[in-house]
Amino acid sequence: MWGALRGALRAGGALRAASSRPMAPPGPAGSTAGIIVIGDEILKGHTQDTNSFFMCRRLRALGVRVARISVVPDDVEAIAGEVAAFAARFTFVLTSGGIGPTHDDVTFEAVARAFGEQVAPHPELVALVHRFFGTVDAQCPEMKLARVPESSRLNYGVGSAFKYPLVSVRNVYIFPGIPALMERALDGFAHLFRSEQTQFHSRAVYVAADETLIAPALDQVNAAFQGRVSLGSYPDWASNYYRVKLMLDSESEQDLEEAHRFLMEKLPPGVVVPLVTDCIAPAATEVYGLAESGSALGQKVAAALRTIEEALERYSLAQICVGFNGGKDCTALLHLVHAAVERRYPARQEKLQVLYIRIVSPFPEMEQFIQATVQRYKVQLCTVEGSIREALVHLKEQQPQLEAVLMGTRRTDPYSRTLTPMCRTDPEWPPYMRVNPLLVRLTYRDIWEFLRQLFVPYCILYDKGYTSLGSMANTLKNPALRYTDSQGRDRYRPAYELENEEEERTSRQ
Repeated sequence: MWGALRGALRAGGALRAASSRPMAPPGPAGSTAGIIVIGDEILKGHTQDTNSFFMCRRLRALGVRVARISVVPDDVEAIAGEVAAFAARFTFVLTSGGIGPTHDDVTFEAVARAFGEQVAPHPELVALVHRFFGTVDAQCPEMKLARVPESSRLNYGVGSAFKYPLVSVRNVYIFPGIPALMERALDGFAHLFRSEQTQFHSRAVYVAADETLIAPALDQVNAAFQGRVSLGSYPDWASNYYRVKLMLDSESEQDLEEAHRFLMEKLPPGVVVPLVTDCIAPAATEVYGLAESGSALGQKVAAALRTIEEALERYSLAQICVGFNGGKDCTALLHLVHAAVERRYPARQEKLQVLYIRIVSPFPEMEQFIQATVQRYKVQLCTVEGSIREALVHLKEQQPQLEAVLMGTRRTDPYSRTLTPMCRTDPEWPPYMRVNPLLVRLTYRDIWEFLRQLFVPYCILYDKGYTSLGSMANTLKNPALRYTDSQGRDRYRPAYELENEEEERTSRQ
């Protein structure tokens, strides 16, 4: 109920004429906005601000340039000073937070002070409080929601979804702090901010190179298009496939396209890469397309798929699981199995089961990647601890219906010389069919070619010099990938650049 009424408090009918203090009109560059996020909880780190991010995206889509964001405490003087400064400088001021019945809800009072006003009960808001809370007592906490700056306007949205007004004082619009209410309100009152004269255009370019390598090209673009196109450079250390995201922004689509062509000409050859945001949905098409391509890798992928398909022919989805510890081999395996399952059961509701045998002292990055993979592939994760044998014992006890485990074992792995693509566990082990699709012909280099050709996400540690991942206690960066940069510092190349496959496990102790 609090939320509903707070969402309503957004301006309307004037109580007295607005004073003559200046407010910024739209300038030659179009409408501008300043955002003021209000709350001690933001400054203390108790709550993460998401409102300013949402406001920036929405306002930009409406043709409004956000020029400043400020975070202030629940202090009347601090809020009032920021509101007054922003109101004189920007076309619109949007505040977020500090609306409510408690002692620290002081936004209305602060906005009133910014314009030399007092707060007073607004008849329409008093009626709303009475309707929602059944009280007309002027001293009750609820009535604080009806006391607004004297020159407030109540802006009403269109349609039944917006029964409550948005309070504004001149060019200051007072939004609630609860993200769901703020987002709903801003979407509902978008017409108040829309600029018909301005439209922003953007283009993104993804680069698989460090900023130092592309800095000269960026300088040239910036010099050639300064004032017409803005160019931003944003490193991303979490992506497997690009290092820097470049953003071109302009109010002129023609200038933007000209700058984009100029940038592509100036960047070093081969550094621009495509952005693949989803390799999961098209997996069946992409994987089987590779298998049918006739290439050397395609033939090996086809052989692995035949082993997987044989397992799917013998066992139902309820009877199989995929071993997955976040490593490169089982990442490739999971993508292969996902593709085969999607092709065989395109309308399935049943989730593919995944077995994670958790080791002692795993890398945090590995654990994070496993959780992200579970969400990405929408699989059912079963986590057990101990050795492989102990884990399979626990698995048999917990899920006795399971009969086959698909593993990401390659021929060069320890204890794999006697294995076959389909083989039973040893007599003293829990009875399972061990399915080894990668065993047939896939090498270290093949795994990396498969992952990177299909843009499959993998654990970020492989981009930091690790080639074989165990626990934090027994795994080091591979010295074969070490090099010295131009400043004399030791650096490591990514795992897929390892030249001698026999050195894959030399960093494991």
